[in-house]
Amino acid sequence: MEDAAQSDGVFGALGDGILWVLQNIALAFWNFGYAVTHPQLWLDWSDKEAVMRFVYYGGSVEFFFVVFTAFLVLTAVGLWRNGFMWGCVRVLEGLANGLGRFFAWAGLLMVLQQVIIVFLQRIFTRPDISIGFGIPLQFDISWWAEELKLYNALVVALCLTYTFVQGGHVRVDLIYSAVSYRTKRIIDMFGSLFFMMPMAVLIWLYGWFFLWRHLIVPNPSASDRLDRLLAKSRALRWNVETIGFSPNGFTAYFLFKILLVAFCGLIFLQAIAFFFRSYLEWKEGEESEGKYFDKDVLDMDAEPVAHADYQGRN
Repeated sequence: MEDAAQSDGVFGALGDGILWVLQNIALAFWNFGYAVTHPQLWLDWSDKEAVMRFVYYGGSVEFFFVVFTAFLVLTAVGLWRNGFMWGCVRVLEGLANGLGRFFAWAGLLMVLQQVIIVFLQRIFTRPDISIGFGIPLQFDISWWAEELKLYNALVVALCLTYTFVQGGHVRVDLIYSAVSYRTKRIIDMFGSLFFMMPMAVLIWLYGWFFLWRHLIVPNPSASDRLDRLLAKSRALRWNVETIGFSPNGFTAYFLFKILLVAFCGLIFLQAIAFFFRSYLEWKEGEESEGKYFDKDVLDMDAEPVAHADYQGRN
């Protein structure tokens, strides 16, 4: 009898969970429509309540299911029209490539700025750097030295998906290379759904509230309901983080929190693109492998740059 009761309890909880998911998927259409038709409720930041609504919905269950439902709709349409799914792949991979190729120049800026800092410190013994046209931008040398971290963060956060598309990440391969072509595509689909997407969502939830705790007070919490945040909005004021690690150091560390959120969003979008590409290559066969790939080449006669690959063997 106890086993039967426990079994009924498990199936009852499972049924309630499935019903909750289906209800939230259905509500996602209404939530999205309401947000689009009432933008002033969350985009008019002259209203303190709008700021708090934006904070709440950015890390809310409602927002998650809007994104999840959009993924389901795109997938359903793509299964019906494979050309549409290929279009999604090309757009998302194009976004990753475009951002990566643009922000990769931050690496060059980082090197040039470091050279200038060394010359000014060691040769000209200048305590600060001033640049500008008419209105000078003047900061201590230590500010510019710490600001170099921002260039590195730009490369890491905004070029990561570009590197993924280009196959530039190091892969430790124990099984993948030994299986068949279609099995590889199944592994890729599984990895995008059960590793890339959940990781992006978890880091987003942490990074979103981590960001806003360094922008406004009272500090929002991930456990706060909307009504509690709206009540906090009466005392809301901007308190943007401007404290450096040294007395005259870099004072815009909140930008790193923004990059963390952008990093998660790009990973999630690339997970969608990778899932779509893996499915289409699985369905269409080996002749579609690498279809529409926009690979970088070193020169006109060179082969596309191959990814770094370490294949482990037992």
